[in-house]
Amino acid sequence: MPGTLYLCATPIGNLEDITYRVLRTLKEVDLIAAEDTRNSIKLLNHFEIETPMTSYHEYNKIDKGRTLIAKLLEGQNIALITDAGTPAISDPGEELVKMAHEAGITITSLPGACACITALTLSGLPTRRFAFEAFLPTDKKERSQILDSLKNETRTLIIYEAPHHLIKTLEDLLLALGNRNATVCRELTKKHETVFKTTLETALNYYKENEPKGECVIVIEGRTFTELKEESRAEWQKLSIEEHVNMYMEQGLDKKEAMKAAAKDRGVSKQDIYKALL
Repeated sequence: MPGTLYLCATPIGNLEDITYRVLRTLKEVDLIAAEDTRNSIKLLNHFEIETPMTSYHEYNKIDKGRTLIAKLLEGQNIALITDAGTPAISDPGEELVKMAHEAGITITSLPGACACITALTLSGLPTRRFAFEAFLPTDKKERSQILDSLKNETRTLIIYEAPHHLIKTLEDLLLALGNRNATVCRELTKKHETVFKTTLETALNYYKENEPKGECVIVIEGRTFTELKEESRAEWQKLSIEEHVNMYMEQGLDKKEAMKAAAKDRGVSKQDIYKALL
């Protein structure tokens, strides 16, 4: 019988944030696949875990992934851990999970610490709906496309950033999204944890004067539906009725539906739109 792939969440800072189930599993599996063995050995030594360990990271995820899948098919049980937090979240483990599914291998996730959820709950911003973007792309064109797609996002946004890139990212976010309410969380669960509830502009000015330190999570307030509706109204009020209907037709609606949509925007009947067009 094939083995099982265990996705084991590890602490994001405070070593006490590990579950009994994860500790037991790490001791019982045949092999631990770790993003950085040099980092993970500290965790294993702290909890006196002697299970063999192998590296699995962004630069070997395909070749090593095939090796791990072969071991799983042979019947070995493998635990996957990341440097900190939950595997497969902004992490090469995503690829191994996909490969395991394709191979028909049983996968189970052992929940625990996750920086994005920890920051969201601390942010003081709406938590019911959120969009996790992890690290923004470094490629300028791709980064611009992502930021442009977030301009009208109504969900709370969550973004990861390293301290040496924080100022640049805050500049890009302010330029793309405007001066939104935001919370910058640093060093989560660690001794010097900080939760800075502010705005993007104030955060940018602060970190220009105070060097950022520690891994950061930026939580940003989404747009409100009222704001979007008012902006949309401002746009179509500049249009003639014919231009308004054509706008919807260019978006793929047939003429009848376009007239109905324009009538709804303007608070008039479809018959009024029809007469105006005539």
